[in-house]
This record gives sequence, C-alpha cells and structure tokens, in this order.
Amino acid sequence: MAGKKKSRPVVSGLVVLALVGASGYLTVELRKQEAPGVTEVRDVGVLDGDRGSGGGSDDKGEVAWSRLENPARSVLRGADGQIRGVFTDGARTATLTGPARTFDEPTSTSSKVSTTDWVRLMPEPWEKGAEKEKWFEEWYAEYRDSKEDDLFAFAFQYVAGAPQKKDEQGVVYAGDANFGPLNASGAEGGDLRLEQSDFYDYLGLQYPFRDGVTGTPEAMRARSLDCSGFIRMVLGYRARYPLMSSDTSGDGLPRTANGMARSDQGVDILPLTGVSADDRPSAIDQLQPGDLVFFKLDARTEERLDHVGMVLGYDTEGHLIFVSSREEVNGPTIGDIGGVSRLDGNGYYAKTLRSAKRM
Repeated sequence: MAGKKKSRPVVSGLVVLALVGASGYLTVELRKQEAPGVTEVRDVGVLDGDRGSGGGSDDKGEVAWSRLENPARSVLRGADGQIRGVFTDGARTATLTGPARTFDEPTSTSSKVSTTDWVRLMPEPWEKGAEKEKWFEEWYAEYRDSKEDDLFAFAFQYVAGAPQKKDEQGVVYAGDANFGPLNASGAEGGDLRLEQSDFYDYLGLQYPFRDGVTGTPEAMRARSLDCSGFIRMVLGYRARYPLMSSDTSGDGLPRTANGMARSDQGVDILPLTGVSADDRPSAIDQLQPGDLVFFKLDARTEERLDHVGMVLGYDTEGHLIFVSSREEVNGPTIGDIGGVSRLDGNGYYAKTLRSAKRM
C-alpha cells in the first residue's frame, strides 16, 4: 500500500476514544492497553509423524489429472478420488493437500480456520500439460508430503506475539510486525500510523532489486510492514516471487496494492471492473487459498485500490477469511478490529472488495 491510508468507520463500544490534538484520531495510549497474546498456529492432524485427516496420499496408486475452466486449471486427484493439488494456468502459486492445521488469533477474533490446504510457489507458471515436465515432477516430489513452511506459515510468523526468527547472520527475518510508525504530524484527517513500510524496512537491510535500484530501510520503520509490504515479505522475500522496486520499474510483484491489482502478473480470478460500490464482485466462490484480494477503502485515494490481503480459507463458522496487515491492529491479522476479516456477507471488507489475483 502506498499513498494516504484509508479512513475507517468508528467502532463503538470497543474502547474509550480520546482526541489527539486536532486530528480526532485514536490516542497512542489505547494501543498500550491492548491485552498481549500470541496468535496460535497448531497442527491438528499430525501425531507421531503421521499424516492427519485429509493429509494426502502416498500417491503409490493411480492418480488422475482433469481440467476445469473459469479459471483454466489442472486438478490432481489420488487413487481415492481426493484432490491432491490445484494448478492454475498462468499462476505460480499451487494449492496442495497436506496435514491439517488450525490458524487462530484469540486476542483479535473468535474465528478459527482449520485447513488441509498448503499454498506453495512453483518455479514456473503452470500451463496445460506441465504435469509431464521435469521441473514439475521434481518440484512435486519434493513438496507433496512436505511440512516445510508454506505461504500461510510465513504469514503467521508476523502476527501479534509471533516469536522472532533469525538467520545465520543474526538478522531477524520474522516475528511480531508493526503496521508502521506513529504519525506525528497531527494533521486533521491524518492517520494514526504511517504507510510505506516495505519488507526491507522490517529487515533493516538494503535490498538490491533486479532493475538496479537498491531499497534502503528507514530506522523508524524497523519491524514494520504495511499491507503490500506484508504481502511482499510473504510472497516475495520469503517465498522468492520476483519483486519490483516500485509499481513501474522492473518485473515481478509491484510495490503497492493498486500496482499489484492492475499488473499483468498472475491470473485475474475476480477481474477489476471499477472502484465504486457497484463494482463489488459477486463470484467469491471462485477464490481459493493463497489468492490476493484487493479493496477500495478510502475515497482519498480516488481511483487507486488501497488495501491487499491473502485468502486463508473458511473458518469453522463457514466464513471466508483473509489475512492482511492493518493500521487498527498495528500489523498482520485475521482479526475483527476495524472490520471483520470476512469476504462474504456485508461487513466492511466484504463490501469494499474489488478484485482478486492468483499469483
């Protein structure tokens, strides 16, 4: 996300609001009063090294490939008829069936997503017949039964209370992330926290992009990820999807939510038709875990889309949930503060959804 941050409707009954000068925004002290807690991610189907329910097959028997449309994709089924993987033409993200996991965030929501879906990045975009290619045979052999971290595991390593992870050089590459630094301008209509914190700001490292531009971190943005910075951290820096230095330079995943939504990268699952309320897509049943979803939240950004998240799956109450980095929670969340994280129904984010891509 870049540019001005979206405004939010006031949520009554949650906290006692205090005015910050003339801005009328929440006081910093309210953030200090939030109860601490660690988002829980647990394996619910892996006991003593065994696969959980829905955890896949050893594929020693017959497997079957079939083709589906809208979008064009290949589906792999095991000898038992159960889906083993879904591979969409033009996309590098693939959804594989694996051990069951439950993602929840008790400090911010009662929603829990239990899923056997594992979303991974393939080395090449899928195309019809790619199941016969050597690159896919090697990739699938490596990941079909793997418990190695996938996109969802990466995403939940930045939520509130997530422990820090360091590489061999001592660089913290994961752990509880902020959305961005506090906005000290005090300008009326300003936002509580500043945007424009990218993955290299979180890392505190210079990052050389492929177009020759070097991303230079700002100290005040350390351990911070705005909404698009969070997606670039998960899909780009961690999963190794190519990254652009901006919305216009280089090739790969653009810098902002608007740039991602309007780029030619990936596959349009819910095509962008406009940014008004009348342009809300209705066919959300076409979404699958790992898809990027784009929102129009703030009139100040005019024709620009201004928020991006990633589809996680259906919660235990049957609602389609996404994860994103937000100002209200000060970081990545599937929570309900500032609007429930549902793509169905008529909640704040559901009504402001405008498009979706499968990268």
